[in-house]
Amino acid sequence: MVRSEELNQCFEKLMMTGDISKKMGRAAITEWKDIPMELLLRIVSLVDDHRTIIMASQVCIGWREAISLGLTHLCLSWCKNNMSNLVISLAPKLQNLQSLVLRQDKPQLEDIAVETIARHCHDLQDLDLSKSFKLTDRSLYALAHGCPNLVKLNISGCTSFSDHGIEYLTGFCRKLKILNLCGCVGAATDLALQAIGRNCNQLQSLNLGWCENVGDVGVMSLAYGCPDLRTLDLCGCVCITDDSVIALANRCPHLTSLGLYYCQNITDRAMYSLVHSQGKKKKPSTSMKGEEGLKSLNISQCTALTPSAVQALCDCFPALHTCSGRHSLVMSGCLNLTSVHCACAVQAHRSLPYVPHHHAH
Repeated sequence: MVRSEELNQCFEKLMMTGDISKKMGRAAITEWKDIPMELLLRIVSLVDDHRTIIMASQVCIGWREAISLGLTHLCLSWCKNNMSNLVISLAPKLQNLQSLVLRQDKPQLEDIAVETIARHCHDLQDLDLSKSFKLTDRSLYALAHGCPNLVKLNISGCTSFSDHGIEYLTGFCRKLKILNLCGCVGAATDLALQAIGRNCNQLQSLNLGWCENVGDVGVMSLAYGCPDLRTLDLCGCVCITDDSVIALANRCPHLTSLGLYYCQNITDRAMYSLVHSQGKKKKPSTSMKGEEGLKSLNISQCTALTPSAVQALCDCFPALHTCSGRHSLVMSGCLNLTSVHCACAVQAHRSLPYVPHHHAH
């Protein structure tokens, strides 16, 4: 049974705009099949609940065609069982799909479903496969050949992928700008990062959180190959040292967000390299209007850092805040950094009203 309430609401919304009456003239609409394709496409674009769209595709041929032509964004995260079968049945009908969310609470998705997507959805640009524990490199090989236009890919928590799978994927999907590999311990290695640096020079955002096999060789390759990198999460990448941060400071001028939580090999040398790189950018010949540099930095549990280096960094980047409600410089667990404050925190302290001490007579 189709949930006709939402479809009817969308229909009424179009009626109110006058679109339907203009298109239909005096023709009576007694059934959904009486509505012209152009208006069916408009209704599809207005429906928020994708379950409604899927059920509507069972109503008539017109709906099936409208959905096949008009549906560009689809989320199936609501599907708690048999997601693979649903994807296999839908994908051949959704050849204009550009964005697909298949995030799962419990692992359901299997390689055959991703292979079906790759076979039919060649315009796909944004794909979320997070927490798909059952997927293997077969899925990455299929996406490499079938979806070369991918711009955004989230495979966080997909623990069965290998670095060779990532290497192969990036050889074909060279338009990637946003890539989430958080928790992909086997996939995110120096080999994979070297491939990303070699193939994905448009990359702007990369999440490598808790990928403990990532080392300096990989991050340096990334820095040299992806000059447009803006957001990089290295939280829990315990093997990296100052050399990684120095390479990022020197080669990635647009970097605005950096996560170094629990990277305990990081020292003051890394902090000063970020300060010096910002100094170079401020020279008139290379100044970039509107660029503020770092706006978010997490150095929690980086216990080797000293107050003087972190304060110098904070002074250099005005968008880094330690003040209440604006914590963009996160220093949890660094008890020796409690004296570090941003400019507005210092200003707020200075503006506190002076209360004279009353001495007892």
